[in-house]
Amino acid sequence: MFKELLRFIKSLDFLKGTALAIAMIIPVLLSLYFLKDLNIGFSIALGVLFCSPADVAGSKKHIFFGIFIAIILSFCLTLFFGYISNTLWLLIPFLGFFVFGVSYLSVFGFRASLVSFAGLLAIILSFVNDYSEVNLITHSLLIGVGGIWYLSISFAVTLVFPKAETNNLFISILEKTAELLRVRGELLACKENRNDLFQKLFKLQASINEQHEIIRQIILSSRNRSGFSNRLRRQQLLFSELIDIFELTVANPLDYKKYDTFFKVHKGILVNFKNLTFEMAIHLEHISKVIRKEDKLFVNNKFPLFTSKIDEVIIEYRDDVGLPDSREGTIMLLNLKNYQEQQIQKIAGIERVFSNYSKNERIVPIKDAKKFITPQDYDFKKIKENFSLKSSIFRHSLRLTVIILVGFTIGNLFAVQNPYWILLTIVVIMRPSYGLTKARTIQRVIGTLIGGALATIIILLTSNTIVYGVLAIISLPLALSLLQLNYRNAAVFITINIVFVYAIFEPDILSVIQYRIIDTLIGSSLAIAANYLLWPNWEVQNIHQFFSNSIQSNQIFLKEISALYHTKEEVSTTYKLSRKDAFLSMGNLNAAFQRMNQDPKSKQSEKAIIYDLIVNCNTFLSSSTSLGSFIRNNKTSQVPEEFDVFIKNINVNLKLAIEMLEDKTFIIDENKSIINEASDSYDNFFEKLSIKRDAEIKGGNLGSVKLAVQLKETHLVSEQVKWLFNLSEKLVSSIRNYKKI
Repeated sequence: MFKELLRFIKSLDFLKGTALAIAMIIPVLLSLYFLKDLNIGFSIALGVLFCSPADVAGSKKHIFFGIFIAIILSFCLTLFFGYISNTLWLLIPFLGFFVFGVSYLSVFGFRASLVSFAGLLAIILSFVNDYSEVNLITHSLLIGVGGIWYLSISFAVTLVFPKAETNNLFISILEKTAELLRVRGELLACKENRNDLFQKLFKLQASINEQHEIIRQIILSSRNRSGFSNRLRRQQLLFSELIDIFELTVANPLDYKKYDTFFKVHKGILVNFKNLTFEMAIHLEHISKVIRKEDKLFVNNKFPLFTSKIDEVIIEYRDDVGLPDSREGTIMLLNLKNYQEQQIQKIAGIERVFSNYSKNERIVPIKDAKKFITPQDYDFKKIKENFSLKSSIFRHSLRLTVIILVGFTIGNLFAVQNPYWILLTIVVIMRPSYGLTKARTIQRVIGTLIGGALATIIILLTSNTIVYGVLAIISLPLALSLLQLNYRNAAVFITINIVFVYAIFEPDILSVIQYRIIDTLIGSSLAIAANYLLWPNWEVQNIHQFFSNSIQSNQIFLKEISALYHTKEEVSTTYKLSRKDAFLSMGNLNAAFQRMNQDPKSKQSEKAIIYDLIVNCNTFLSSSTSLGSFIRNNKTSQVPEEFDVFIKNINVNLKLAIEMLEDKTFIIDENKSIINEASDSYDNFFEKLSIKRDAEIKGGNLGSVKLAVQLKETHLVSEQVKWLFNLSEKLVSSIRNYKKI
């Protein structure tokens, strides 16, 4: 417990939450002490609050402009709604218009959605003040001052703690990669239903992909701006090793049913591989603790013991079963061992980054580095393209507008003490996805009830305003720090903070708690009802587009792999970019599936077929990456005609799958005989090589490296293209069933 608390205090979330709290508290205390006017400090604190959501991980340029736009938006919206706040016939239509317009800014991406959230906060909290008592222009200008004040605080924190953001991302990636390896180990040992483990695997892959994209942007944009520094060299080396570990994990898919069949009698063999995988996961977690400064780096001496044991069990298996019956099983085990040894080498590379690294160590620069930074698409065409009910952002904006107007009407009709609390709850909870809205609703309600109960107990025990002030100050950084980590706990401290801020000035504080809970329940109920009833955005309606994008990215990546196999040149930028796009598209598909799982069961009627498609798409990318990895890292022979036959037919199937998903007509002339001939030809060639190799071994010639390498290449490449073709056939079949439904 103490260790977890200490880790939280040392975390980036606590650092940023504390910085935000300080930025809000200082102007309040200074204005109260020196100017005897709480309103000035309160206005500045609101400005800090409005622009803070835009301060998320990314390049300094994007952070600056995100916060700057949030400042301008919050100033303008506060000024405008302050002027019309007492003119109801004017307020209601403009409230609807601006809520929709500001929410619709989310079409420009994640950071834009946070700027949009800042604007919505400014609209809602413009109703807090009575502008007959508070000067509107002064209040609006002070909100702008608060935004500039927070911008300076944010960049000051970055200067004082330059490693905090990237270290936090690296820690998270290391821990999630360790968990990914652990799930792979569990899949290997599991003998029954593996679906839950696969879903966990997909979720982890999507999350790791997202974080890779963020840290790639930070490192490459920093390098483009200021060149290489000692710290940037370390970061690029570490990131490269983590990317390789992730790619190796994805690039080595296992046919678990085949492993179950082959090693049904020799069950203990796979346990050794699982144990080594777990040990790698443990060591990655150790490295994350090194970054946290909780451990000192040590070299893992257990890896050689595990690999030696694996060598022993492979020999035992080969001798027990005997050649040639043991050949395929032995090759499978050797390939798995080779994959794990590559992972160990990458982990050793991470260790070198932390131990033997020197600033003069030469690292290979990234060719065309700018191309690997995903550009922020702010093309105004997106506004027009998304302006229809087909767009999830358009539906969300429309839904939010309607329910904000309903909440505003309820708050005014029933003379709620603080009607803007209802609107604030709606804005904070409501998301385009029903599942996310439902989850946040539950967390918000539970957190508010717990916070209200704790505040009530304290108020019944003491009426000391100094105690209230201290609790209000302490609860604020805790609330802000927990917003991303645990929204329920954040809601507890938000409620405590609000209650005790009011308690300092409001004599009847119990009624404040009562209204806080009632308003939260009203706002939460409206938010979840709106997501279910008003133009609902069920993920199953949109997931076909994620399938189409993923398959198209896979198709482009496969073409690049084929080109590399033929040219045998250095890996091109287009190859790397196609690989990156394929991984990102798959991550988006996996994330969409996770969101679909949060929708009501009645809206998941096609889940079984969709799940099969998800598995096929993930397996296809894994197999493609495995093939590409082998071609990149080995000296390969001349490309056989059979390879091109398979690749051509795989591409035909992928094109058919995309056309079917997009409801386009596509006529295909299936010629299975060509594929069968190519498959038989590959098998015959492999058989001839095997017989020749057996003869060499019997003759005592164990060192024919060329033949052994050719045998390995033929087996791996032929098996991969056959498997990819089968997967492409399954994709077409599954999509055909999906479209029928």
